[in-house]
Amino acid sequence: MAVVLLVAVALLMGYRATRLPITLVLNGQQTVVYTHQDTVSTLLLDRNVPIEPNDRVVPSLDTPLRRGMTVIVQRPHPVYVTADGQTLLLHTHQTAAEMILQEARVSLGPYDELRVEGNLVATGHARVAINLSSRPLHLTVVRAIPFTLDEEGRISAIHTTAPTVGEALHRAGLVLYQADRVEPALGERIRRDMSVRVDRSMPVTVQVDGRLLRTRTHRDHVDTVLADLGIVLTGQDYTTPTLDTPLQQDMTIRVVRVTERFLIEQEPIPFESVWQGDPNLELDTQALLQEGAPGTLQRRVRVFYEDGEEVRRWVESEYVTVPPTTKIMGYGTNVIVRTLDTPSGPVEYWRVIRMLATSYSAGTSGTSPSSSWYGRTSTGMQMGFGIVAVDPRVINLRSRVYVPGYGVGVAGDTGGSIKGRRIDMGFDDSNLQLWYRWVDVYLLTPVPANIDYTLGLQQ
Repeated sequence: MAVVLLVAVALLMGYRATRLPITLVLNGQQTVVYTHQDTVSTLLLDRNVPIEPNDRVVPSLDTPLRRGMTVIVQRPHPVYVTADGQTLLLHTHQTAAEMILQEARVSLGPYDELRVEGNLVATGHARVAINLSSRPLHLTVVRAIPFTLDEEGRISAIHTTAPTVGEALHRAGLVLYQADRVEPALGERIRRDMSVRVDRSMPVTVQVDGRLLRTRTHRDHVDTVLADLGIVLTGQDYTTPTLDTPLQQDMTIRVVRVTERFLIEQEPIPFESVWQGDPNLELDTQALLQEGAPGTLQRRVRVFYEDGEEVRRWVESEYVTVPPTTKIMGYGTNVIVRTLDTPSGPVEYWRVIRMLATSYSAGTSGTSPSSSWYGRTSTGMQMGFGIVAVDPRVINLRSRVYVPGYGVGVAGDTGGSIKGRRIDMGFDDSNLQLWYRWVDVYLLTPVPANIDYTLGLQQ
């Protein structure tokens, strides 16, 4: 019994192993099937897929099946084509409207409309794709009807699919006004080769008192149009164009209201600010010596307005009612010598400047050791400890300074990056210390003859 069961299982497994996997695509729906059939035809018969004469089968029905093959069955789609009073039912594989119309032997004129399910999809051509489905689709061709438009002597040939005169003129981009005359009436049905006449009333726009009045008239001159509208000119009011100007198509008439006023204007006169040396103030200190105050300039002005907007003015008189008061700031010129106790003993100084201190040596100065001026400063001194580089505009060269943590130095060098409140502390190559910090630099006596008293203002 066990032997029989094993044989049956082996036969079943062998049967399954010999089946061919085939991808079957039916109207876009993809399914993988397994079969022992030999050809496409027997596969479809085995899967209960009937084939109609208009169906497309790829590959052909007599094609032998191979493992992994894809078999595609495409059913034709039902499409109703309505044109020229007739409706035709097609079963088609086409998805382009142009090809569907060719199958239906229907042409599309340059002004005809193509509608799908009542919706406009194209005018004058059918180069559009159609989404087909199993349910019937309705394509409708609406034929354009030619007619002639006579707009005050301007003749135009127009093709339209609109049902009435009014709709046809609207689709043609024609704007009609209530006073215009149209023959035949707007509600008349469009007929082939009919003539439509439009007699325009004259459009006129009047701009007055902030309003824009659009009207249509049969009057001849500007003044009569304004009279019809009840617009009155007073004083210096005027119109552009003038009142006696003949009306023209699309003319714009502007009514300008003119008024004038006298104004009294006051304009502040700015005060000046000046710095002034004060011997009563200590060097590098400041104080307000005199507060500034603006003055007042008064004018009598005549102003003309057109439609509320100023167009011109002139000053009839002006005078200073209050003169400005100059603001005076004082800076100290009184040099006071003080004494500072240092680890090396007391030193006398006459000014303290807050500066950014860095350090350098002959070896870090950027000068090649082979150069003849290697180890020499810009003033010719021997570079080493006790030499500092400064900006001569801030500290006089060859003057002495004291820097806490460094000691006394001589301002004997300059540097390309040593500008303003910068000081470079000199060291020997053997004892170079790196500095980068803000320090108080004491300028030691004697007090020089040339002092920049405004240095304290240059923060």
